Amino acid sequence: MPQILPNFSSSVKLKYVKLGYQYLVNHILTFLLVPIMLAILLEILRLGPEELLSIYNSLQFDLVQILCCAFLVIFIATTDSQRQSKKRGFPNAHFRKIRPRRRNVPPPAIHYIPPTPTMEAARGEAEVVIFSAIDALMEKTGIKPKDIDILIVNCSLFSPTPSLSAMVLGFTPSSPKFLRLVISTEIITPNYYKGSERAMLLPNCLFRMGGAAVLLSNKRRDSHRAKYKLVHVVRTHKGADDKAYRCVYEQEDPQGKVGINLSKDLMVIAGEALKSNITTIGPLVLPASEQLLFLFTLIGRKIFNPKWKPYIPDFKQAFEHFCIHAGGRAVIDELQKNLQLSAEHVEASRMTLHRFGNTSSSSLWYEMSYIEAKGRMKKGDRVWQIAFGSGFKCNSAVWKCNRTIKTASDGPWQDCIDRYPVHIPEIVKL
Repeated sequence: MPQILPNFSSSVKLKYVKLGYQYLVNHILTFLLVPIMLAILLEILRLGPEELLSIYNSLQFDLVQILCCAFLVIFIATTDSQRQSKKRGFPNAHFRKIRPRRRNVPPPAIHYIPPTPTMEAARGEAEVVIFSAIDALMEKTGIKPKDIDILIVNCSLFSPTPSLSAMVLGFTPSSPKFLRLVISTEIITPNYYKGSERAMLLPNCLFRMGGAAVLLSNKRRDSHRAKYKLVHVVRTHKGADDKAYRCVYEQEDPQGKVGINLSKDLMVIAGEALKSNITTIGPLVLPASEQLLFLFTLIGRKIFNPKWKPYIPDFKQAFEHFCIHAGGRAVIDELQKNLQLSAEHVEASRMTLHRFGNTSSSSLWYEMSYIEAKGRMKKGDRVWQIAFGSGFKCNSAVWKCNRTIKTASDGPWQDCIDRYPVHIPEIVKL
């Protein structure tokens, strides 16, 4: 049969059609207001001074009406500003510096045969990881311990008494404006599994020593020094579901040996948590063009045909960089596929997993450092950090770069950045 419609894929570059649509929708207010303003201006120019004065006098505005209108405008603007601040979680927060620890290997206690994961060895690992990151941060920024108002240490598996925060410092806030020292790490010495259950052996292969120290400030005077501004934080917790609660679970095997059990349903549960997280963060970051396409598809599935393929928003319209939790190759592969990301978008995550292994929560900062070390972080760039953890939870943080970051002469990638990216084969023959 003769072709009724032309082949648009060859006659029109659909890429430019989509770009035109996105530009039109995202600037629709500008396109509507500019002609109206021009028409008003032309009408004003056409009228003479006497006609304009008579129109003004005929309006009969009194002082009460003017004040009421002004109050209404200020009230709406203030309410909207407060609403946006609540969405962001940490209004006006900036990262001063990010200092991941440089060397990442299995902790010393695991080098022995058999391994000796004692409490003393675990504390030794914590001291090496945490204090080396803090020392590098303090040296780089010139900040003294007395300048810190709040200390946060993130470590889920190792919770000694006294706590890791007590081991570092005891800080108390002195004013509504805080300088926070945030330490992200995972102490893996006490959680080395010495049994033979396959589901509990995988963490031994993936997790490695690592940590990062970060300065977070909401003081106005720090804004000019800050590298990034925190825009949004979204936290999704699935702990109410038993499967999600137990998909990453510390337990004893039949021989009484303690380890972390990773459920075979882990990727499915992670996908559900990510879906919930994206549903929340999407309206906060996506341009109007992507939100409209998603809305139209949703309405079409509800009214016309439920078998319609759901529209996956193009998050590349909202972010220049993606930092995906380097929990394992399957995690990165799945997010790249679902978010339709390119190899370059997930390069920082893959190379971090290749070079440093899974350093738990600190992996996101190694990825940020990779992007900086490659000289790719420009002023105005938006970064999406996506992290997963036991519980089960999925967390997102959105950052905006305050200035173009020069290629650092130090940091965790200093001695190897020229060798990356490297090719990672699908299968390695032994």
